[in-house]
Amino acid sequence: MGDYHFVYKDVEGASTQWDDIQRKLGNLPPKPASFKPPPFTPSDDPDLRPKSKSWIDDRTADELEDLEDDPDLDDDRFLEEYRKKRLAEMREAASVARFESVVPISGSDFVREVSQASRDVWVVVFLYKEGIPECELLLQCLEDLAKRYPATKFVKIISTDCIPNYPDRNLPTILVYNNSAVKATYVGLHHFGSRKCTPESVALALCQSDPVLNDGRSGDSSKYEVIEGVRKRFIEKVVRQHEDGEDEYSSD
Repeated sequence: MGDYHFVYKDVEGASTQWDDIQRKLGNLPPKPASFKPPPFTPSDDPDLRPKSKSWIDDRTADELEDLEDDPDLDDDRFLEEYRKKRLAEMREAASVARFESVVPISGSDFVREVSQASRDVWVVVFLYKEGIPECELLLQCLEDLAKRYPATKFVKIISTDCIPNYPDRNLPTILVYNNSAVKATYVGLHHFGSRKCTPESVALALCQSDPVLNDGRSGDSSKYEVIEGVRKRFIEKVVRQHEDGEDEYSSD
């Protein structure tokens, strides 16, 4: 018959009274600390978070389409309606023409690029000549605005290519077109703050009566939000310049 050996192991961390006495006498090393697993913390899974309006705002168009049969949205009528609205807005915005720069044109391009532009596109025509400092300053502002408001079309044309014998003393000049008609004319830099003109002051002048600047979002409310945003940025710019001027004066 085989020789069987049984080795008894107590629960980890358990100790006998004899062991405790021996530890007090220094005959055994200190009792090791019992193992305690760290507290359980569930991982932060974005897909498990409660869905909200801001959560939907962060989704792409493809992700919004994939959410069509999401049970969480099916149970929340508001979120489902908002998802459909956001998806429609994103699709419409994607279909809007985006220009994003000041495009040079010639006299032969004018009818096609300006007069025949789409009815829902505002066109800002910049008349200029090389070597005139005021033209260079205003062009810098327009290039900035073209990036901020990509659904507004900005073009530049040498003044005499657009209007024969147009006097240099009238430069720079801006013509604003919409639906084949001239909606506004700005002759000279003084309309925009003269030498102190900024993209904000130019934007404010362009939007005084019409929502000329378009950021590419859909809806009339967006157009007027743009106008309010232009006014707000202009005021903030003026306040910053005033504060900077006071700081410079106090340092002197």
